[in-house]
Amino acid sequence: MTRHLRSRLVPAAPLLVLALGVLTGFASAQEAAAAAEAAHPQGDSLITLFIQGGWVMYPLLVCSIAMVWLTVDTWGRTGIKKLAPPAQVAQMQDLFRSGDYVGAYQFGKNNNSAFCDITRVCLSFAGDGEEAVETAMFAEINKVNAAIQTRINYLSVIGVCTPMIGLIGTVAGMKGAFAELGKSGASDVGALSGHIGEVLVATATGLVIAVPAFLVFYFLRNRLQGGMGGLQEVVQALFRKMPYEHLKGAHVGEEEFYAALPNWVAGGEAAPAAVAA
Repeated sequence: MTRHLRSRLVPAAPLLVLALGVLTGFASAQEAAAAAEAAHPQGDSLITLFIQGGWVMYPLLVCSIAMVWLTVDTWGRTGIKKLAPPAQVAQMQDLFRSGDYVGAYQFGKNNNSAFCDITRVCLSFAGDGEEAVETAMFAEINKVNAAIQTRINYLSVIGVCTPMIGLIGTVAGMKGAFAELGKSGASDVGALSGHIGEVLVATATGLVIAVPAFLVFYFLRNRLQGGMGGLQEVVQALFRKMPYEHLKGAHVGEEEFYAALPNWVAGGEAAPAAVAA
């Protein structure tokens, strides 16, 4: 029985030795990590770095939160499904097929989207002819594009300002470092390293925020261009082959017209001399 057990254990000896070596190495690594943590008890946690960076970390924190919020907000606004929701497009197409332009106007008024707003404005100019509709269409598309582009531009502002804010922290940290060096010389290494750490953390934080802000800015700008192109195609497809000859002079919308005949024509009076001249 003992001989049989020995014959089974001898081939497994190298595996046992390897396992023992791995366990020994793992224990040694744990001991080394514990020793390093004991030597540097504060570590490099985010809170420690934030405190070390000085007062400039607070505006940088605000900039980082604004960058995240603008990224999420403009991402949702620039998608074609947000600009022209498929369900609204399908409903508007059905109303156009049936010739119910008043119903299409009311549908556009009751639904909030760039597609519905542009279609509603275009329908209000349908009685003035094709040229007036196209002018109103491009004006509204430019308005929507400008409103979203303004939000995207704030990302570029953040990308420009955060390195400058970090540079202010760099200058403040260097000033404190030189003041400490002139006060106590090179003997107080801890205080001097604290000021130098403030310099490095502030500068690095500004760059860490600026680089993603610029990347997201260019990405969302291109995404907006694609979304606006798709929106324009959808709206133009609705008004293609529009029977403008049957809509001439019609007032589809609810907008009030302020221009009227001159009061001297309505009242039968003579035209003023300045106008007649």
